[in-house]
Amino acid sequence: MTEKLRENQFSLGLKGFFTSIPTDAWGALLGSIFCISLTPVFFRLGENEMSFSTTAFNRYWVASLAFLCIKPFFSTNQDRATPSFLSTRRIGLLIADGIILAVGLILWAWSLEQTSIANSTLMHNLVPLFTVLGGWLAFGQTFDRRFLVGMFVAVVGAAILESESLLSLEFGIEFWGDAAALLSAVFFGIHPLIIERLRQELDPLTIMTWSSITSSFVLLILLVITGESFFPTTTVGWFAVVELAFVGQMLGIGLWAYCLKKISAAFASLLALVIPSLSAIEGWIVFSEQLSPLTLLSFVIVVSGMYLAVSSRGRGNLTEEAKRS
Repeated sequence: MTEKLRENQFSLGLKGFFTSIPTDAWGALLGSIFCISLTPVFFRLGENEMSFSTTAFNRYWVASLAFLCIKPFFSTNQDRATPSFLSTRRIGLLIADGIILAVGLILWAWSLEQTSIANSTLMHNLVPLFTVLGGWLAFGQTFDRRFLVGMFVAVVGAAILESESLLSLEFGIEFWGDAAALLSAVFFGIHPLIIERLRQELDPLTIMTWSSITSSFVLLILLVITGESFFPTTTVGWFAVVELAFVGQMLGIGLWAYCLKKISAAFASLLALVIPSLSAIEGWIVFSEQLSPLTLLSFVIVVSGMYLAVSSRGRGNLTEEAKRS
């Protein structure tokens, strides 16, 4: 029944989509979206005393420790099909997911030091586009005209943010910050596809524990190579990394992993289009960042284009194709 529901979510349309999602998955998705939208705010809080690599490392090791502590208290009743051992393929996917999250977060965190929360989050949240594109590349999904039009509109909307730099051929640090945020979207776009496959066999706690530990090791290696500090030194710094671990990683990514057993990755990504607006509003509230008319125009165009792309009828059997591969 769950597979049939997820398979038909695209053909139901938005009205049918809202009524077809189970209550627990709906709550998990909305909670995940809100928690993830707070991530750039916490990164900005810690940037005065820590590098982006240090902030990301602390996010993952704190989350790893927390996952390991709570895992014994949670039974796998809701995931009875979870195997008692992990195959080489499952371990490979778990490690790959951790590496992808670590690299994606490094790029996104660095971009937040170079550009505004609004710009960085907007570029970063081209994630749904790359999720659908990844589904096509990995599972042989074909494009339709609506997807191609939507992709073109979204790219044009994102380019509006950099229109002055592109026309003048002057690429300042803010331009490269936006470019890093865009590249992070590629990595985070692959993440839901991996989680969607793993959730057919594993519970979300197992997935997130492995992913967080792997990401911690990747970032630890980076810190050793660069010689940067390992831990924050002030109360504000510790507050930022703890909130990133519990709100951004455990709740944000954890709830995201939970809902992807009952909601297709592409449809979940479609609803995540509200994240840039939430993050921009939060940046305005916390840091008094101004929202320029150009940014607001870009929001509207990108969201419109991504809606067209992700909701194209050709995306309907993405989940079915993933299961067959």
